[in-house]
Amino acid sequence: MLITILFVHLNYNQFNLPKKSKVTAMFALIIAGEAIFLLPFILMRVFKPVIRDAFLISDAQIGEAQALYGITAVLSYFFGGFIADKWEPRKLLSLSLFLTAFGGFWLTKIPSIFTLKILYAFWGVSTILLFWASLIKATRQWGNQNNQGLSFGLLDGGRGFFAATIALSGAGILTFFFPQKGEEITFEHKVATLQYIIGTITCIVFLIAFLVWKVIPEEKEASQVHDSDHNKEFQFNFKEAFLLMKQKKVIFHSTIIFCAYCSYKLTGVYGTYAKDVWNYSLEEATYFAVFIQYLRPIAAISIGYIADKFLPSKLIVPSFSVLIFASVILGFGFFNEQPIFLSFTIFIFMAFGTYSLRGLYFAIIEETKTPLQLTGTLVGIISVVGFTPDIFMSLFNGYMLGENPTIIEYQNLFTTFTIIPIVGLLAALGFRKSMSKL
Repeated sequence: MLITILFVHLNYNQFNLPKKSKVTAMFALIIAGEAIFLLPFILMRVFKPVIRDAFLISDAQIGEAQALYGITAVLSYFFGGFIADKWEPRKLLSLSLFLTAFGGFWLTKIPSIFTLKILYAFWGVSTILLFWASLIKATRQWGNQNNQGLSFGLLDGGRGFFAATIALSGAGILTFFFPQKGEEITFEHKVATLQYIIGTITCIVFLIAFLVWKVIPEEKEASQVHDSDHNKEFQFNFKEAFLLMKQKKVIFHSTIIFCAYCSYKLTGVYGTYAKDVWNYSLEEATYFAVFIQYLRPIAAISIGYIADKFLPSKLIVPSFSVLIFASVILGFGFFNEQPIFLSFTIFIFMAFGTYSLRGLYFAIIEETKTPLQLTGTLVGIISVVGFTPDIFMSLFNGYMLGENPTIIEYQNLFTTFTIIPIVGLLAALGFRKSMSKL
């Protein structure tokens, strides 16, 4: 399905490359865009129940480690934007993947919580400084002003499909290595199985670094038909950057990403909710988390396609509205005494709202009419605010849930969270208003 959409989309690209090269370039961007986060986030999001047991740590300690990631990442977002406007994506993306995979070998040793925190701080730099703004800029170049929704929908949807497939493979490893039902799953079983999963993912990230180096076109090749634009892309103007920071549209855009990313970080508790509230087994909770991951490509690609028929910013409003509805239902426990499938359905709605926003919030860059040569700078600026949930959201989730969470702790978490999509909805409306004045 992804490949078919890619071929259809080729008629609207800016790069003067053969169709086959265009497909492989976007394929590499998709794979790289998620591979970079497999170790620090996808692993934890899908296998958190096993990780808690194997590392002998709590949700709060995991949150502390990820908070250090957030601190180093926020600094990296800002400076990474400038770097993306000066050097070509091929080199930046490959180096980031190599450095991140190096940390994976460290993780296979099942380090202490102190060492885990250092590793997450390192990943905050390796996954963001040379990578993030460069990825977004390359994706914007891949499409054009009329199909940014589909371009970014393909990117995030493809990333979601890849992450879910990796997670499903990992869940299969759990099933293969864990004893049959009725037999005790020992601490040694959990550690050994987790080491296989981490080691496999680390090798995959290394291989993808080589893939990116081979198939992403060099900047000169990618921009042959736009030589004058190419020359401009490497001229950074600090005055223009600071003018961007003060614009209302940039402030609203940053707030939209902030609220959407908080929602995405909340998906990390879906699997533990299934285990703690629905009494799912470790394997069942993991498969539920994998199922949620597979909703991401469906939501991101479909919403991206629809967004190009209208405007991406118009669809952000209903996406936040769905999140408000779902979090109120879960927070106030309206379905607590009802069959599990009703709560299950609410989680599906919540996932759709979350993943739709991920496919939209960078697609609206084209609506702001920001020059291409300032794309990296703009991404750096809005990401500093937009991705600060990396600092506190996992920490917040962990402290809200505590050591042995029950349905009461989860209700408190979702009730408090409701504030976030409400703010996001207001920011989306403000962004739409500011765009109407352009």
